[in-house]
Amino acid sequence: MTPRHEPQSQRFTLPTTPVSVLDYELSAGRVIFTHTGVPDPYRGQGLAARLVEAGLQWAREQGLKIVPACSYVHVYIQRHPEWQNFVA
Repeated sequence: MTPRHEPQSQRFTLPTTPVSVLDYELSAGRVIFTHTGVPDPYRGQGLAARLVEAGLQWAREQGLKIVPACSYVHVYIQRHPEWQNFVA
């Protein structure tokens, strides 16, 4: 499964039932990642990590600073120090 960017909804999704999401808000050159959600039957399969990686790559491509308001995004960045330079 490849994450899909839905800019009109400010989120990245994966086609699970219900949908897996990474929600964000844009503000003054920053992207604030607010929520990561994966339904219980799909947990432990790396789907949240796929969503976060897609969101972080997109933010980098857009030249946005990252605000990890979501606890999962915060922990992901701690575990992947290559992203720490992009944190606001």
